[in-house]
Amino acid sequence: MTKHSIQKELTVVKNLIKNEIIEEKTISDLYKYIFKSDGKHLRARLSLVASSINRRKGKKRLKLAAIIELLHTATLVHDDVVDESPTRRGKKSVNNIWSNSHGVLIGDYIYSKAFILMVELGNNKILDELSKATNDISKGELIQLDAISNKEISLKNLEDISYYKTGRLFEAAAKCGAILADADPKYIKNITNCSKNLGIVFQIKDDLLDYSENGALIGKPVFQDLKEGKVTYPFYFANKNANDSEKIKLESFLGKKNINQKTVFKLINDLNGIGETEKLALQYLGEAAKAANLIEDKNISKEMIELVNSAMYRKK
Repeated sequence: MTKHSIQKELTVVKNLIKNEIIEEKTISDLYKYIFKSDGKHLRARLSLVASSINRRKGKKRLKLAAIIELLHTATLVHDDVVDESPTRRGKKSVNNIWSNSHGVLIGDYIYSKAFILMVELGNNKILDELSKATNDISKGELIQLDAISNKEISLKNLEDISYYKTGRLFEAAAKCGAILADADPKYIKNITNCSKNLGIVFQIKDDLLDYSENGALIGKPVFQDLKEGKVTYPFYFANKNANDSEKIKLESFLGKKNINQKTVFKLINDLNGIGETEKLALQYLGEAAKAANLIEDKNISKEMIELVNSAMYRKK
């Protein structure tokens, strides 16, 4: 397995997804618009890496990666509706160009496509895992919705949100790839554990990037979580370290659409909100790397460690 071969497979996966487009114009237009953007395809990549120990599975490996990508994309489309987000990956979101109704329905349509392909795959263990993962992702979104403007939220709650919202599909992508490859239990356990922690690192880094001084550098609006009233790690740690007057100041930023970003960043940073969030991300990175090093196939172990590092040290 090489980076080049996985990249080639991802291109085939993208074409497989394109072939699922139907003729009805509105759905076709929405579908083409959503899949035109070139994301990281990290979850699909994890599935391909995990299943690469048994390439005899051929087309099934590619179909599984397409299923994972469809599930992820459906959650993004629904996220944008919930957050009323105007952009996604630097361009206008579906709900911005069409409507929230279009966003909900195309998200449902993509979900149902994923489940049709899952049934075609004909593996009950994979169907069970992905059904549970999809349910958990919704659970994470609901927990986060309940946590809006909740300054008393615990670190455990935030970690649960990170796991359900992001880590869960990373975990399922790798686990299903390993199941498809008929891997032994030890391999399944290690690559699943690595991927779960990798997903949590990815989410913590997302929360950090939202507290960036320059949105142009990361290609998306910054301080969106704060403006939406979401308490994420940098705010949580800063608030924990703040005195009474600093807490009042922090609370005044929460859910406010017009904020002075430099002022907010300075206060959060001075209260070590950024530093403690980075420290937490490094703890999860350590767990992911530990699990990756236990994978006996050295090519896969190396690829997983590179994915963990790229999630932590990415710029956007």
